[in-house]
Amino acid sequence: MNRDKIKNAIEGGHIEWLKHSLERMMQRGISIEVVEQVLLSGKIIEDYPDNKPYPSAPFLGWVAEQPFHVVAAYDSQNHCCHIITAYKPDLDHFESDYKTRR
Repeated sequence: MNRDKIKNAIEGGHIEWLKHSLERMMQRGISIEVVEQVLLSGKIIEDYPDNKPYPSAPFLGWVAEQPFHVVAAYDSQNHCCHIITAYKPDLDHFESDYKTRR
């Protein structure tokens, strides 16, 4: 996945928020602003180029000294970023770098 294309989509307002992602964000206390900040400044930690209907990737970003993961997909035909989910990674599931799965 190309991080610059995701960044351009977000900066251009080309974001699709899946209903499920918004529900989960509300349950987890994660704002739209946090998700956008993670995608604009975070790093791709895995790449799923064969995911359907669009390639996707989890991003790791830090906001207010807390780690967040945001999984996003990119529609290259419409130049649009789809938000799949967002969560705070924990040390039960990730190493201390918050990138490596246990």
